[in-house]
Amino acid sequence: MQIDFHHTVTYVTARLAKFSMQDANIISHSAQYVDDAVNSGSIKFRNKAMYSRISSAHKMLDYRNFEELANHFTWVPFHFLPGNGGKRAGDNPDGSFVNKLVCYPDSYVAEDMMKSCIDCHDLPYGLHRLGISMHVLADTFAHQGFAGINHQINEVEGLKKKDDHNTTLLDKVANYFAHCFNRETSKIINDAFPLGHGAVLTFPDLPYLKWQYKNGFGKEIVRDNTKIFMDAVKRMHQAMVCFRMKDPDYTLEDWDEIPAKDLNKIEENFRAFEDEEGEDRHMKWLKSIAAGDFSFAEKGEENLSYIQNGKDSWKYKALKTKRESETKHELFPFSPEFLRSDWKLFHDALQIHRIDIIRNILPKYGICVA
Repeated sequence: MQIDFHHTVTYVTARLAKFSMQDANIISHSAQYVDDAVNSGSIKFRNKAMYSRISSAHKMLDYRNFEELANHFTWVPFHFLPGNGGKRAGDNPDGSFVNKLVCYPDSYVAEDMMKSCIDCHDLPYGLHRLGISMHVLADTFAHQGFAGINHQINEVEGLKKKDDHNTTLLDKVANYFAHCFNRETSKIINDAFPLGHGAVLTFPDLPYLKWQYKNGFGKEIVRDNTKIFMDAVKRMHQAMVCFRMKDPDYTLEDWDEIPAKDLNKIEENFRAFEDEEGEDRHMKWLKSIAAGDFSFAEKGEENLSYIQNGKDSWKYKALKTKRESETKHELFPFSPEFLRSDWKLFHDALQIHRIDIIRNILPKYGICVA
């Protein structure tokens, strides 16, 4: 998924789960920042204080370099949460170990992730961790059927659209992988297997798209992204209500549910915003929110924005820098406000989330990954 979903749709869903405008902004900003937190390492301050953070994404990825992609350790905990074949801890899916690693929508693994997230409700970074979890939960829907490792399961053959959208998506895939793409079979031929959904580029991320392909095990897969994205919205809403109630087992009452009018508007936007670029769809979602298209606000009451870097960004407010990345010997001014800054709290939550997934949750399912 891209910024239109991770930021604006997450915001809409949080507001419909009855979070305040301020809290929904933290949740949705964190959800999108998972894709934008590309720097890792230590931040050093002039008073000798230090802060260490990890990255959850990588900039300027080249999906054609399968070996390089495999060297990044962000895929499993943040983008391709293993689904264990949809089975509970202690049970194994049929086939080899790799079948445990394939993304599965709203899996028991994802459920355990949400329980752990809700346990952090009252911590300073609780909302930030909720946003991170919403990113990962949403991706279990969009990335279903793919794994965050190099493997045959990620191979794609016979890729085609099932609708009449005037896009050049298939040509983009063919041209992007020109050196190893067989146009007759719509298959990538390479010495290394692809990672994640790299072989289909952004097909899983486009809310309006219907498409199909044959996966690496020869199974025909048909995808209706609008339906998949709507399922993600409903599950995210449920999870956010449970977080607000501090109860992972809370059963939603009628008044907790998303009003039908709002659900219909979300689906309408998914189908209507047919731009291939996520940034373009994001702008349309921002306008839809500002126009009062949803029940949580009237026209002009909410003007959402997302600033990744530069002045007024979370990073700027925390470190007083407009740089996207730091120089090796750069020193920053320290103030007590840094410890309460959204940027620092997001990175706190990012590290806790990764450790929890890798060290606590996945081992219960017999899964050991870097």
